Amino acid sequence: MIKRALPVTREADFSAWYQSVITEADLAEESGVRGCMVIRPWGYGIWERIQRLLDDRIKATGHENCYFPLFIPLSYFEKEAEHVEGFAKEMAVVTHHRLKADGLGKLIPDPEAKLEEPLVVRPTSEMVIGAAFARWVQSWRDLPVLINQWANVVRWEMRTRMFLRTSEFLWQEGHTAHASADEAREETLKMLEVYRDFSETCLALPVVAGEKPENERFPGAVATYSIEAMMQDGKALQAGTSHFLGTNFAHAQDIKFQNAEGVFELANTTSWGVSTRMIGGVIMVHGDDDGLRVPPRIAPWQIVIVPMLRDQPEDAAIVDYCKALQAELAQQSALGEPVRALLDLKFGKTATKRWSWVKKGAPIVIEVGGRDVSGGNVSVIRRDRLYREDGKLDSNVLARDDFVAAAAATLEEIQASLHSEARSRLDANIARATDFAAIEAHFADGAKNPGWLEVQWSRPTGSALDAVVARLKALKLTIRNAPMEQPSIDAACIFTGDPAVERVLIGRAY
Repeated sequence: MIKRALPVTREADFSAWYQSVITEADLAEESGVRGCMVIRPWGYGIWERIQRLLDDRIKATGHENCYFPLFIPLSYFEKEAEHVEGFAKEMAVVTHHRLKADGLGKLIPDPEAKLEEPLVVRPTSEMVIGAAFARWVQSWRDLPVLINQWANVVRWEMRTRMFLRTSEFLWQEGHTAHASADEAREETLKMLEVYRDFSETCLALPVVAGEKPENERFPGAVATYSIEAMMQDGKALQAGTSHFLGTNFAHAQDIKFQNAEGVFELANTTSWGVSTRMIGGVIMVHGDDDGLRVPPRIAPWQIVIVPMLRDQPEDAAIVDYCKALQAELAQQSALGEPVRALLDLKFGKTATKRWSWVKKGAPIVIEVGGRDVSGGNVSVIRRDRLYREDGKLDSNVLARDDFVAAAAATLEEIQASLHSEARSRLDANIARATDFAAIEAHFADGAKNPGWLEVQWSRPTGSALDAVVARLKALKLTIRNAPMEQPSIDAACIFTGDPAVERVLIGRAY
């Protein structure tokens, strides 16, 4: 029986396993403030890779980066009723600008330092950016406005889980303004596709892109689109969203422009974003009972070299051999970039260091001892396939030159294998249901990893939609989205009995 590196397995307790991966892989830790986390260097390194790769894609579509304030006047939110209602319960509010001692050794807000207007700690930036757009846009010549910002936001969550749902998290939020609704809708779908391609290509995370139902729209949006990923426990994770806002925010923020005929019109706006929640998705899609497995594209270090040092005279030769190997690897190019290789010279036992990198999920771990140096070899461990069929660690001795020559291809193979494994799991765990009884049976209590169901529906609205949502909520289910790629419709709505107009995916979610 294989002894795994983590204290708990996915099968035994998926939630505890998830937290164990975060701890053992040195991704993040508690901060002392409920719902806020310290992202450690390996975890932040993954986020930096996500930032860099996604930022290049965002800029390639014509957007420019900027920055807006963390504090937003409350009056800005009050201009858009649906928006403020959607975020009211999650807003953190600043009411004072100074503290004073209470005479008992504690600090309290100074009653004389109360702000004339409360400031909301940024939960999202539509309102403050809309105010800027109103200043920037005067004529049709000023459009489109295409901006993006990388920032932190605060939403006061009641139930928190690292990376997935935290009171403070990191993200990017894009905001655009356009002369026409058609152009804004095109922008919305363009960025959805950027997210879909980024998730599949860089995170090796297969997703389903589609439109959210009316009840799941972003507050104030006309239409919301998402990419949905399936975790190993069958639950869905909303990995990114793109919103067509129509003229709702333009009306609230007075974003008007004079068209070519001299007539004033309201601009159509969009917003879209992804966050550190993506790291949670990477953990739950690619992790195993030995820790994290990081796709090479987003790994801070793709290859880690661990010299087997014994405090002997031959150690210097081993280190020199490893340094030369590191330099050779850095000359190679994999997945469009130079190979990122780290030489781990930290003090400690070789086995401890090896398993530390296994738990972190470094794609390739190399061990080099005295025999490897004399034979011109390296001992290679691939994180995507850690064990042989006999249950022993799959460590292969390869000629150094052969390994270096094949390093790029190996990293590309690991990237592809992680995606293929996740894609097979996703495809195998989407079933179809033709009546509500089938939904109830599929998600019955005790059903393990039920995945998602695809059903046909009539896209009800109002009270009819409320009734659907209530029935699903009783089963702890939600409609994830209506996939962009739609099979033909051949049945009535599973909920209302009316003619169906599209297929939607139903599942439990994080």
